[in-house]
Amino acid sequence: MPDVTVFRNVLRNGFDQTDLPWVPWTEPGRVGVEFVVLWGPDPDEDEDSASLLLRFPPGAHGDFHEHLGHELMLVLDGTLDHSDGRRFHRGDLVVEEPGTRHQMSSAEGCTVLAVRARPAAARTPGAGEITTGVGAGVPGA
Repeated sequence: MPDVTVFRNVLRNGFDQTDLPWVPWTEPGRVGVEFVVLWGPDPDEDEDSASLLLRFPPGAHGDFHEHLGHELMLVLDGTLDHSDGRRFHRGDLVVEEPGTRHQMSSAEGCTVLAVRARPAAARTPGAGEITTGVGAGVPGA
């Protein structure tokens, strides 16, 4: 029988979730982001999808990347900032299509559930792909 894992009360602040196995995300272009793998790609099963809990302390950011498949992001707590200037708050569900390019950050801190159908690939942002200002990705990036 397949295993079932239950994470209780994921809507509490991510920094209060000390019972989860948070790991620093150390890939290039990521600063301060921590994650918990819910499930990950399984090359033995030809499975590319992944699901993560992400925790962004204030000022943390991911890398600039392009999605090779759909991505779903549910903001569980705090505020998530998109590099195009949009800001997502607790309870916002964001669904992005393949080909979407962005950098996510959080000026105030947040916890996010992220589900990817396929991996993302690091990219260099083009002109105008990162907007600076409040809630607009990493200032000066």
